[in-house]
Amino acid sequence: MTEVFLASILLGVFTGLLAGLFGIGGGLVIVPSLVFLFSAQGFPAELVMLMAVATSLATIILTATSSVLAHHRLGSVVWSKVFRLSPGILAGAAAGAVIAKHISADSLRLVLVVFLLYVAVQMALQIKPKPGAVKQSMALDYAVACIIGILSSIVGIGGGTLTVPYLVHGQMLMRNAVAVASACGLPIAVAGTVSYALLGWNTLHLPDCSLGYVYLPAFIGISISSIFTAPIGAKLAHKLPAQKLKRYFSLLLFVMAAKLMW
Repeated sequence: MTEVFLASILLGVFTGLLAGLFGIGGGLVIVPSLVFLFSAQGFPAELVMLMAVATSLATIILTATSSVLAHHRLGSVVWSKVFRLSPGILAGAAAGAVIAKHISADSLRLVLVVFLLYVAVQMALQIKPKPGAVKQSMALDYAVACIIGILSSIVGIGGGTLTVPYLVHGQMLMRNAVAVASACGLPIAVAGTVSYALLGWNTLHLPDCSLGYVYLPAFIGISISSIFTAPIGAKLAHKLPAQKLKRYFSLLLFVMAAKLMW
């Protein structure tokens, strides 16, 4: 338990910097890292992926809250859009946890690998969301929000990589789209975390200090360090060649995807 806690503090330092530097959620790095960490600690193989995803979502609650407050102070959050997307996101995130529990660990790993490759290609090629003119009705918002909630809950992320392109395609400015996506990360994280905690409540062979599928030592370790390093990453983004660093980060995602595959 102590080893996992100390390793999680280091992981939180790293993911906080990445989140601030690239504007991405830490889940992309947290989930694969926790898979390797939990496996090395001898956690039951069938529980490793579920616990990594659940713990990642729990850490996003704090980082999303901090991010939302920062964007709100800047006046960037379009709250009317957040409230329209939230019901679908809550329903989707809860459904995603149920789906993840009922598919095999290998299938869950494959979904994560595909998503890592998708984001890695986007970052390597510097692909940016293209503005569109799609009229986003309430029904379309709900349907898309459900899909975003499901996928985010299955792979343990805040959903920004999925939400931002959808919002930009509906003619929302990038600055506002990022802020709305940050706000939508909170209901994804809360609904996903609560669902995974309840679904794993009576599961046998969970390690000590687990709240359902959420492993508390890793959650606490990542949370306390990432909160401090995310603002540092945001400041570094103005001083370092972020575009070039994105390509290096995409290589890291490719390596993680390959390790998960094998």
